[in-house]
Order: sequence, then structure tokens, then C-alpha cells
Amino acid sequence: MHIFITGAGGQLGRALSDAFLGGHAVMAYPRAALDVTDRQAVRAAVRAAKPDAAIHCAAWTDVDGCERDPRRARLVNAEGARHVAEALPRSAALVYVSTDFVFSGRKKTPYVENDKPAPPNVYGKTKREGELHALRHPRAYVVRTSWLYGLHGRHFVGAVLAKAEAGEALRVVRDQVGAPTFTFDLAQQIKALLEREISPGVYHATNGGACSRYEFAKAILGEYNSMKNVRVAGIRSAQMRRPAKRPLNSRLSNEKLRRTGVPLLRHWRAALRHYCRLTALR
Repeated sequence: MHIFITGAGGQLGRALSDAFLGGHAVMAYPRAALDVTDRQAVRAAVRAAKPDAAIHCAAWTDVDGCERDPRRARLVNAEGARHVAEALPRSAALVYVSTDFVFSGRKKTPYVENDKPAPPNVYGKTKREGELHALRHPRAYVVRTSWLYGLHGRHFVGAVLAKAEAGEALRVVRDQVGAPTFTFDLAQQIKALLEREISPGVYHATNGGACSRYEFAKAILGEYNSMKNVRVAGIRSAQMRRPAKRPLNSRLSNEKLRRTGVPLLRHWRAALRHYCRLTALR
């Protein structure tokens, strides 16, 4: 397959480029090479690439930044998706990577694909708009995931380790629950969706299990002997005083994906151990 990837400079985009290399032709476009808010540029890039599938990773994921600048958030997260979906041939598959933030977080159990979205912030609202634009394409996959971290870019795991190494106080919320997801694993699952030609639609894809942000931070530090005694203070979300509200429950059910026969992702703790081994060798 010829695979067209937007946002290829980000942590998931780079993991996807690595995952597809070898067996497929990959056309990877970082933000500097393709501005998805530019409709004509997207059309020209897709026309030149003639892809069999496009994976739209380009997004503005700064949740508080989106709250401060909703216009930019909508241009990138919603209009960017519309531009890719409209430019793509109807015969090609489209994967739109979405987020747990399309849900309010008030549900007590894991969210399933047909639960009604109710985004609590601008980021979630614009990602939901992007979902709707993507789903107008006849071969669209909307893949919702949560709490991404990987070998590239900025993320929670890197932030926790950097603060611990610098001797800074760690204050982490303990009332937000979700599934940390390793981009290496998610990239492999997206690859399986396309290679196995699973029926298009909305799918939830995360590493197995769930934890609070506080528990995740403790597990991260526990992977390193030099940091096992670093203290972490557990606080409530309201104490963070951030511009954008976060969902308290970000758990996503992977049951629909399981029914397709695609192997589910390993438990988040196993994925974290793998990540820590890989980064220790770099």
C-alpha cells in the first residue's frame, strides 16, 4: 500500500512511519512540509501521492492552548480533517486519530463507541468536529485513543522523568483515570486495521487496563532504581487551576476491536516497561 501520513513529525506520526516502512510505501508529511489548514496544499499533496490510505495524525493537542485560541484549534483539528477527507479518493481508506476527550468523563464505566460525545473543552469539541468530517468519507476509520506517550515528542512520561531528575516537586492528579497508550503499540494496531481490511467505522484502541494519573506517575518512577523513592503528591483536578477542564473518566472499551479479531494491545504496565527499556538504550 501507499500510505499518506499527516503530522508525521509528531510522536504518533513517527511511530506510524516506522511501523509501515519495509512492507509499504510511506509518504510522511510533518507540519513543516504540509499545513493541513491549507486546503489547496492538502489537495495538491494527496493528488501527487495517490495514496491507498491516509492516516491523519496532524492535530493541535495543547489542550489549554486550544481553550485560549479556539479559532486555531478549529482550523487545525476540524478543518484540517475536512481538507484531508475531501481530498482523498473515495476508494482510499482514511484513518482519523481521535481522543478520549470527546467524552465528558462523567460516565462511571468505560466508554463504548456509540456513547454520545459530550466534549468538556475546546480541544475535545474540535476533535469531535474532525471526527464528523472524517466520517463523511466512505472508507473512514475513527480511532479514539488516550494518554499517548512514545519515543518522540513531549508527553506525560517524559515530563514526569524530567521533573524527577531535576529534583522538582511532583504534584499529579489522582481523580483522572484512563489507559496510558504507547505509540509503538497503537501504530501496530492501526497498521493491522488497514492490512486486514477491517470494516470502517469508529474504534477505541488503547493499551489494556487503566489507572489514575497519580498511579501512572508512580509506575513510571518505579521502573528506575534511582527514582523509586521520589515522592509524588496526589492532588485533585480542581487544584491544578487549568484553563481547560479534563474528563475524570477517560477509560475506553476495546470490546468492539476485539470482536474484529485484531489482537488487542498489551497491558499498559507491560508497554511502559518496554518503553523504559528502549529509552534506556538510546
